[in-house]
Amino acid sequence: MNTLTTIWIALPLLVGFGIYLFPKLDRTLALAVASLSIGYGCWQVLSPSELTLVLLDRFGVTLMVDSLSGFFILTNGLVTAAVVLYCWHKGKSAFFYTQAIILHGSINSVFICADFISVYVALEVISIAAFLLITYPRSNRSIWVGLRYLFISNTAMLFYLIGAVLVYQANHSFAFEGLATAPADAVVLIFLGLLTKGGIFVSGLWLPLTHSEADTPVSALLSGVVVNTGIFPLVRCALMMPDLSPILQIFSVGTALLGVSYAILEKDTKRMLAASTVSQLGFVLAAPAAAGFYALTHGLAKATLFLIAGNLPSRSFQNLRTQPLSRKLGLAIALPSLSISGFPLLAGFAAKTLTLKNLATPHMVVMTVASVGTAIAFSKFIFLPFKAENSVVDPAKSNPAFWGAITVLLGALLLSAGLNLDMYQMGNLLKAVVTIGLGWLAYSLVFKNLLLQLPKGIERLENLIGVMSLVLVSLFGMLLA
Repeated sequence: MNTLTTIWIALPLLVGFGIYLFPKLDRTLALAVASLSIGYGCWQVLSPSELTLVLLDRFGVTLMVDSLSGFFILTNGLVTAAVVLYCWHKGKSAFFYTQAIILHGSINSVFICADFISVYVALEVISIAAFLLITYPRSNRSIWVGLRYLFISNTAMLFYLIGAVLVYQANHSFAFEGLATAPADAVVLIFLGLLTKGGIFVSGLWLPLTHSEADTPVSALLSGVVVNTGIFPLVRCALMMPDLSPILQIFSVGTALLGVSYAILEKDTKRMLAASTVSQLGFVLAAPAAAGFYALTHGLAKATLFLIAGNLPSRSFQNLRTQPLSRKLGLAIALPSLSISGFPLLAGFAAKTLTLKNLATPHMVVMTVASVGTAIAFSKFIFLPFKAENSVVDPAKSNPAFWGAITVLLGALLLSAGLNLDMYQMGNLLKAVVTIGLGWLAYSLVFKNLLLQLPKGIERLENLIGVMSLVLVSLFGMLLA
């Protein structure tokens, strides 16, 4: 087991750079690495067995693999495999696949690290690889969006690194457990870095522009798995040190409400999906015990919708309402949209129900309100017009591998509905139906034709940096209280 884990960790980096030696095998090698992660993730989810590898005991550098890691690793493998299939006939260069696999391996590293310095190194590699993928089109717009992402990410990681050093100063170890005895400064700085990196609350409002303006497959990677790298260490720390959970729950509730507010009022398909990602990350963070399963269902659904949104005739919901799509495409849009909304019998229902059951009553009430908002937001996709005959929109004409990628994601989403079957109780089913029904009713009566939009001034670079200072002060206040 130890040998297999070590090989699995190192393989993406070896294959990533090896692609330059065998450029004709770039797609095949990338798909093979993603498939290996799928197998490894399934193993940990279905037959969980905690594994701890001590690399540098004196410094607390440790790797930990368990069922929580398994869910996140499985999500990474499935989304990466789908993206590789989607790009199969897109003419992407070996450089693209190299960065995608390096990104994939670095993301996996975060999901098995149990110390702050290893997480820091992995997150920095992720920032560079994500930046290179965002700027891959080499247009002025993509370069600006990539630089903006890199600057915010590096600023957040500077705060994080100072916090990690303070943890080591207090404990002579970088291990996560050291956060319990570290000074408040360390907790605040580490939390600020991870909250920003993970797209949480106002310090994460860099996310909608970055994810919506990136190329379609890169958007799927960013919203499907990359943002989880900021969430996972917070979840792991909350499970190890329950005293930290109340602070994280406050941010999770604020994130869920803020993100869903933007998503409800957004008129652009990709920006709406990106704003929804902010909201859904609040659900992932809200209940650490259910975080892995929720991240899996959200990552699969969101990656599917981003891949589809990039092939629609318009990014405007208003225009899409006048251009009926084929029912085949409509089903592919409806399934992940219903899953994120928490529709019964789909994986998102079990994930959302499990999350809400792990919350105290006040938090559960607020998150239920956010769930109604999610149903309102995704009504814009669910109620797009469709017709039986073939429409002019056929993604397979421009990309024959499109349906292969969608099949991988939707197939995994449907299969994951079989997990946590104990959530399928009459009370839970009735609550989900009422929640979604209220959302759909509010959409049809109020929000369908509403022209109001929330201001986007806070998304400007200088405002985002300033907001980090406000979050920093808020965190200090919470810890002192």
